[in-house]
Order: sequence, then C-alpha cells, then structure tokens
Amino acid sequence: MLYRLNAQIMHAMQPMHVMARQTRQYLYQPWNPLNYTWFYKTVRASLELFERLTDYYEEPEWELDSTQIDGREVGIEYKVVLEKPYCNLLHFRRRTRKLEPQPKVLMIAPMSGHFATLLRGTVREFLPDHEVYITDWRNVRDVPASEGEFHFDDYVEYLIEFLNKLGPDTHVLAVCQPCVPAMVAASVMAGDKNPNLPSTMTLMGGPIDTRISPTEVNDYASGKDLEWFEKNVICKVPPGFKGKDQLVYPGFIQLSGFMSMNMDNHISKHFKFFNDLIKGDGDSAEAHRKFYNEYLAVMDMPAHYYLDTIRKVFLEHQLPRGEMEYRGDKINLKAIKNMALMTIEGELDDITGRGQTGCAQELCSGIAKSKKLHYEAKGVGHYGIFNGRKFRESIAPKVKDFMVKHSQN
Repeated sequence: MLYRLNAQIMHAMQPMHVMARQTRQYLYQPWNPLNYTWFYKTVRASLELFERLTDYYEEPEWELDSTQIDGREVGIEYKVVLEKPYCNLLHFRRRTRKLEPQPKVLMIAPMSGHFATLLRGTVREFLPDHEVYITDWRNVRDVPASEGEFHFDDYVEYLIEFLNKLGPDTHVLAVCQPCVPAMVAASVMAGDKNPNLPSTMTLMGGPIDTRISPTEVNDYASGKDLEWFEKNVICKVPPGFKGKDQLVYPGFIQLSGFMSMNMDNHISKHFKFFNDLIKGDGDSAEAHRKFYNEYLAVMDMPAHYYLDTIRKVFLEHQLPRGEMEYRGDKINLKAIKNMALMTIEGELDDITGRGQTGCAQELCSGIAKSKKLHYEAKGVGHYGIFNGRKFRESIAPKVKDFMVKHSQN
C-alpha cells in the first residue's frame, strides 16, 4: 500500500513539475530585458527549487568516458563481464593497446540505497593506473520475483564468484556496508585455499563492530527489534514494475531516513542553492545540482538481505563475536593469512564511528603485522573517505601504495 501510494503521489505531482520547468524555461529568454532583475531571478529560482523537489531521480550516468594516462586521453568502455540477477560485474575497460598490465581492483559498492555511481569519484581516481571493476547492484524493483530471494549469504557468494572471475592478484576495495560480507568472503576463500583470494583488501568506513563508538545510524538500526523493521519498512513491489511482488526495503523510505537524520543541514543547503540562483553563482548552484542528483537517486534493496544485515551486523554483532556463519558453516577470520589488510576511517565520520572498521585488524589475527595498515583521515567525514579532495590527495595514494607493496606479482 505504501509503495503504491508513493508512486501515485509522484505521478500526481508530475504535471506541476512539468509546468514549473516549462515556465522557468519560458521566463529565461535572451531577448527579455527583465532577465536580470531581482524579481525574475527570484521567480526562476523558486520554480527550479520546486522543480527539483518534485522530480524523480533515475539512476545517474557514470560520466567516465575518458581518463588521462601518461599525458594522453584514453577512452573508457563500460563492459559487463559477468551478469547476475541482482548485480553486474562492470569493467571500465580502457581503450588502448599499448598499456602495460596494471593492477586489478574490485570496488565493492554499497547495496544500501544509492547506486554504484556514488563511487564515481573513487573509480575516476583509480582509472589511470588500475584495471577497475565494480559491483553494479540492480534496483530490485527491476528484478523479476522469479529470480528468487536475495540474502546476505547470496551477497557473499556473488563476491566470491566475482573474485574467481577476475583471478589471482586482485585487490579489493570495499566501501561502508560491504565491508562485512567482504571479510566473510575472504574467510571462506581462505578456508577453501582458493587461489583467487585477494592480494589486498581495503575496508573503508565499514560497520565491522557497531558496538564501538555507536552513531545515530547505529542507534536507529539497533534500537528496534527485527519484527519492527519487517512490519514498518518492508513493502511489496506493486504491478507496473518488472519486480512485481518482490519484497523490498524501498528507496523512498531509505531516502526519508537519510534526510531526517540531518534535516537541518539539507534545508540550509537548499536555502543556499536558492540564494545562489538569485545571486547568479552558477558554479555553486551546479555543484548543488550534481550532489543532489546523486543523493536523491535511490534504489530498492532486497528485503531479505536488508533484514539479514540488520540482524547479523547491528543487532547480534555476529562477526566480531565470532558467531557469523556462511551457508551453515562458522566463519573463522583467523584463517585469513595470505592477504594484506588495510582499514580506513574518517575522524569526523558520523555514519560509521571511529574504531568500527579498524577493529578488523585485531579480528584478522592470522595476518602478519607487516601486512596490516590502519589509517585515520583527519578532518574527513564519511563521504570524504572515498570521494573529494582529501581522498584524491591523501587517501587514494596510500591505498595505491599499499596495493603495490603487497601485490603478488
């Protein structure tokens, strides 16, 4: 019912959204002498703000069509190398034949509401000197129910299958939510003596042990029992979508949660955007558009995976307590030995508290100290760990050096 109601509201708002856009465009005519008056600027700013607040944001484009390698521009081709019902393994193939073999890195994007394009800046930074692959999770409303359910163990199985596809000496970079299944996958592969165990694994702002420095996000997830989540946030996809009858944690509910935890900040940013439009500060206004085009584009999550994660990670803390299982077998993190481990935290991270990721170093006691590294990024929040200026200038170079140092080749 809630899913259908949201769809009906968005559909009802569409005529007003279109009217606002057309009126705004009509008011800005090159020949109109009133274009630069305060009144016209204010009206256009109001219309654009309304237009954006009533828009439906689809999956963003990657916008990574080229990169710079040795001072020359090289084109990028998006190639799906392995297609699964709930996720594609996407390769950013660089179109050059004269390139020497470079390290392979698998970026594990979060399945936590936003699309994999959230890591666009992360991918861009690694393209010049790495073969980059990423988990491109699908919006579950587009996955037919006939494909079956998707649980936490299925997520881990996907990661193992992707690593087997990429072969030995692959480096893994997991951002936020996938840090836990990435560690489980490494443990399973180590226990099976799988030759495709990653050479290095970098965990960035992941909730390994949410009992440490709990944040507001952790409190939300742990402050209710599993039955509450089942009753209040799980919906069935209605007719009209490919994923009809799929049980999902809808994107619009996730977005409302994201916004409510920091509503004052979002409101002030939109007021600033409104004022920037009136002042004619095009650069600031465009930066706002780009950020919220990404932030407001959300996807539905598989309900079973979401509930598994709430229970295993936030309610029962299974991994740090040594109680995590995969397909009925107990996970043994001490079995991981032939893999280097790097953990990264942001000093100002308000989503994953300080220490929640770094504790992985102690949990993986089978890895030699010489193959471990923990880094805390000063003055960096959650998103700054994997994007932005400090990521480009400080964090990414350290990750790359760590991968080079512990490469098997």
